[in-house]
Amino acid sequence: MNVLIIGSGAREHTIAWKLKQSEYCEEVFVAPGNAGTMAYGTHASVNIHDFEELAKFATDFNIMMLVVGQENSLVEGIHDYFQEKEYLKHILVIGPKKAGALLEGSKDFCKAFLQKYNIPTARYKTFTEENYREAVEYLRNHSYPVVLKADGLAAGKGVIISHDFEHALDALEDMLRNNRFGKAGSKVVIEEYLQGIEVSVFILTDGREYVLLPEAKDYKRIGEGDAGLNTGGMGAISPVPFADEVFMQKVKERVIEPTIAGLQQEGIDYTGFLFIGLMSVNGEPYVIEYNVRLGDPETEAILPRIKSDLFELFKSLHDHTLGSYQLEVDPRTAATVFLVSGGYPEGFEKGKEISGLDKVSPDVLVFHAGTKKVDDKLVNSGGRVIAVTALGDTMEEALAKANQAAETITWQDRYYRRDIGFDLRQARVQ
Repeated sequence: MNVLIIGSGAREHTIAWKLKQSEYCEEVFVAPGNAGTMAYGTHASVNIHDFEELAKFATDFNIMMLVVGQENSLVEGIHDYFQEKEYLKHILVIGPKKAGALLEGSKDFCKAFLQKYNIPTARYKTFTEENYREAVEYLRNHSYPVVLKADGLAAGKGVIISHDFEHALDALEDMLRNNRFGKAGSKVVIEEYLQGIEVSVFILTDGREYVLLPEAKDYKRIGEGDAGLNTGGMGAISPVPFADEVFMQKVKERVIEPTIAGLQQEGIDYTGFLFIGLMSVNGEPYVIEYNVRLGDPETEAILPRIKSDLFELFKSLHDHTLGSYQLEVDPRTAATVFLVSGGYPEGFEKGKEISGLDKVSPDVLVFHAGTKKVDDKLVNSGGRVIAVTALGDTMEEALAKANQAAETITWQDRYYRRDIGFDLRQARVQ
């Protein structure tokens, strides 16, 4: 069976790598892909935002499964488009329809859903430019820190934590009046700051049954010690030590099951991954956000731990047999470290030649993100460039391997965090 993966990052590279291991997967196509995905599939030269063009490609190349890696296409309604066309209905789309994608596409919709179905989350209120003065007064009387979120998709950078009124006011003005995030910031969700430690939980669901995937913890800030600006992700660890059986049982009962029940109640036909961003507050799970696809860099840490055939898992989704599916997971720890371009997440230079990949230990996985081939040379073409993942019997062993690989791969001004997992190690010591 032929598969088409939509996306160009390390997440899509990892999905292609995992699907290619299946005996049932004949050919993998990636649109648009990157320099790394070429090792596991054929690049599809199509505009991923042009659904008619994608449909023609799917027909021409006998695509039977469409795996949507990134959120934009889901929010734009790619699943709906394929479902509405009689000649495309047979294609299994991994990813929800437009109604379900709103859980990520609109922070306001997400918060209202959480509140309606009594799923633990931070208190909030939503504002637009029309009630800007009310928003200012709300901030003036709010406790600090406070969190401001652009309502729409902002490439993982639409969340600002403010520690005082002046900073919060500047952020509010940037979003609502200066269009910092464009249309995505036309609404702003202001919510209370939760003090705790984050964990990413993933399920694959058909809207009724689900399979719980390995959890992970990612690191968004550019600087060590979680300092500096937000990024698309600087690394990840899986499993997460504090997400033990007791905590995960709370997550199932208080978050996952009410979420699925809420989707059914809303009449939302949901087929695909659901990424639940959680905050553990004194051992109690609170939902920070939903994402409607796998996370990045979490994918690079969780898929290498899944021993089961990913294609068979997707087939189980199609056959509505997720409730009886037994996922086999490697008990070892996976550590992922992301190498980024100097200056990221702000200005950075592209076209720098990458070297050292041939010297990386063969037991370390290398997943490309912002790379491309130019005259037989591999160069950086984005902010986040390469993710390295290592498995180890302990987190320390996995991190040592991953950091050694990160040090081996070089290009001008490349940067990576050397403290991934630092908080988990501290928590273990305490």
